[in-house]
Amino acid sequence: MHKLLAFDTSTEHLSVAVRHGERLFTHSGAGGAQASSTLIPLILQLLAEAGIELAALDAIAFGRGPGSFTGLRTACSVAQGLAFGSGVRLLPVDTLLAVAEEARHAFGARQVVAVLDARMDQLYAARYDFEGGGELGALQGNDNEPLLLAPEALEVPAGWALAGNAFAAYGPRLAPAAARHEVLPTATAMLRLAPALLAAGRTVDAAHAWPLYVRDKVAQTTEERAAIKAAAVAISPVTNP
Repeated sequence: MHKLLAFDTSTEHLSVAVRHGERLFTHSGAGGAQASSTLIPLILQLLAEAGIELAALDAIAFGRGPGSFTGLRTACSVAQGLAFGSGVRLLPVDTLLAVAEEARHAFGARQVVAVLDARMDQLYAARYDFEGGGELGALQGNDNEPLLLAPEALEVPAGWALAGNAFAAYGPRLAPAAARHEVLPTATAMLRLAPALLAAGRTVDAAHAWPLYVRDKVAQTTEERAAIKAAAVAISPVTNP
């Protein structure tokens, strides 16, 4: 059985999970700006509870995006720091795929349009079809590249479910006829996806682990620069034992 760490900070919700064989250790709570200071201690706490050394992990999965720019940078920098210090391979997971997997697992949805609030009156969206396969197999070859679009522009095929966190923000503007599942990209969803992603050869080394922004952005805000600096400081005890 795999020994895996997964975490996501792409939304205002922070999610961390460790799998050690059949045992699962999880934490979920407030994320946002404080994720950069709490993520590393939570990871170390869960690894200790699971009785796993960082270097003994088979892979470290993290939510690569799309999502909050600050959150994605935090997750990526922490993942890179852990990987550089331990030599463990990284498994970038699309946050929209994690949303679709959570809807599949929690509600039995097999054909899912995953959406995340992108702010600025837009949302991130992608389609995932689980029919006829396991967690990942049926997705091979499907057009599930994430899009950035206005709520009214989202098309949901008949019979497909809508899943994500954009319903409160956009209400009836967002495919009012579709079934809706309020879910987030969770670390446990990433752990369920991980075996198939590992088998598909999706791991990368630390130097090639980058966020998936979708919306272009060049400048960093003062808050984002502070969050990245805090994440780098938090990583240093792990990467430089």
